[in-house]
Amino acid sequence: MSVSDPIADMLTRIRNAIMARHGSVLVPSSRMKLYIAKILKQEGFIADYEVVGSRPHRQIKIALRYDEENQPLILGLKRISKPGLRIYVPRKEMPRVYGGLGIAIVSTAKGVMTGQKAWRQGVGGELLCYVW
Repeated sequence: MSVSDPIADMLTRIRNAIMARHGSVLVPSSRMKLYIAKILKQEGFIADYEVVGSRPHRQIKIALRYDEENQPLILGLKRISKPGLRIYVPRKEMPRVYGGLGIAIVSTAKGVMTGQKAWRQGVGGELLCYVW
């Protein structure tokens, strides 16, 4: 089935799996989703990710993280730039999510990175989503 916004679909699958207290979730694979999963792992929001399946129908298996009290480390996910309304931010207007407790994921000319890293490198780009 074709989805009009694959990144929003990925975020929704993660959100639903967290609400159901699943240990992992499968999302259809793409390069952009792999970059987002890599950032989520680097920032400590997920435990791990791996690509599973054969070539035409690859999927990303994302292992979710919970604390000792079984509370998820991802408290919220929000898609910002959508196919119908792209949101671009220059370096000077790079947002801080929850005063630095969350991250903004930005697609720049230098690749997909967190908003803080983009700010340090002096680049702006398309604001994909917030994670906190």
